Amino acid sequence: MARLYLDYNASTPIDPKVIDVMRPLLVSAYGNPSSGHWAAAPAKAALDTARARIAALLGCAANEIVFTSGGSEANNLALKGLCSTPHDRPAHIVTSVIEHPATLEPCQYLTRLGVAVTYVPVDGAGLVDPDDVRRAIRPGTRLVSVMHANNEVGTIQPIAEIAQIAHEHGIRFHTDAAQSVGKIDTRVDELGADMLSVAGHKLYAPKGIGVLYVRRGLTIEPLVHGAGHEGGRRAGTESAVLAAGLGKACEIAQAWIGTSGIQKLRDLLWDRLQAAFGNQVALNGHPTRRLPNTLNVAFVGRIGADILAGMPDVAASTGSACHAGQVTLSPVLQAMNVAPEVGMGAIRFSLGRQSTQDEVDEVVSQLRRALV
Repeated sequence: MARLYLDYNASTPIDPKVIDVMRPLLVSAYGNPSSGHWAAAPAKAALDTARARIAALLGCAANEIVFTSGGSEANNLALKGLCSTPHDRPAHIVTSVIEHPATLEPCQYLTRLGVAVTYVPVDGAGLVDPDDVRRAIRPGTRLVSVMHANNEVGTIQPIAEIAQIAHEHGIRFHTDAAQSVGKIDTRVDELGADMLSVAGHKLYAPKGIGVLYVRRGLTIEPLVHGAGHEGGRRAGTESAVLAAGLGKACEIAQAWIGTSGIQKLRDLLWDRLQAAFGNQVALNGHPTRRLPNTLNVAFVGRIGADILAGMPDVAASTGSACHAGQVTLSPVLQAMNVAPEVGMGAIRFSLGRQSTQDEVDEVVSQLRRALV
């Protein structure tokens, strides 16, 4: 039986064209890109090209790109970096209850340092109400951070509207775009983002590389202090090889945004599941404002982890976790007020560029057998 990979939101395979760009740099780009001699030139050129390619995808200037080790570091740098700068009053952050742990955990850390955090709710589809953000703003609010698209259910937030509210109050806006970059438009001016996080391995680039876009004129305190790399925003000698991989992945992604092939496969999978299981299967997340590759479904009255255990050749994710014999609903589904008997049976199928109709047909067949 063929193995089926339907977990592209967790990680993507490296695009072969990305590997082709990286391979020669393993030999030629060994110099320190900050040095001024001949050995530094290939690494410096690779970094410059990568920055330009990433900036083209995001619609920003190349010097607004800060390389990081991934999306988690980018989120940490955005939140801690902005809230660690000197200010005339204690900082306050507004974020949502369904953020990735790479946002929620830094917020919890900052509260121990005296930063206040307000977590706005979401509705049953996983959407933030911009008016809730407006009501949460208060004197001292320094940052609003709301993810562009949720990693579990794929719901796309009204980012531009939320950013406008923040800016009306003179507040900076950050969005975690790890799941959306390369799938939908993420041009920073259209979104109104002052900072935006990118994770390479969600984008057919290697693990260990990411980006924080930082709007020109915005000062953040680096997490890593040392020499003045990345415009003084992140110390440490850059990896030209990894940066080049991400740059090429961003260049490739521009051709995929707006195409409908993956979404058609996702919708086909949903249609096949409804035909096979009827009212025994439910959709989690917004029916239309959703990432084109993401389908989070719940098999009512079942346990998602048990279903996947019966399909060992299918790689997908569940919306529940089992600890010491107790099954718990994911925090995202809890925040959406999904009933336990529904949410416990949640499985996230996330498709990618290599997904095929044959895989869709096969996973439905395996689900039929597993749910007998």
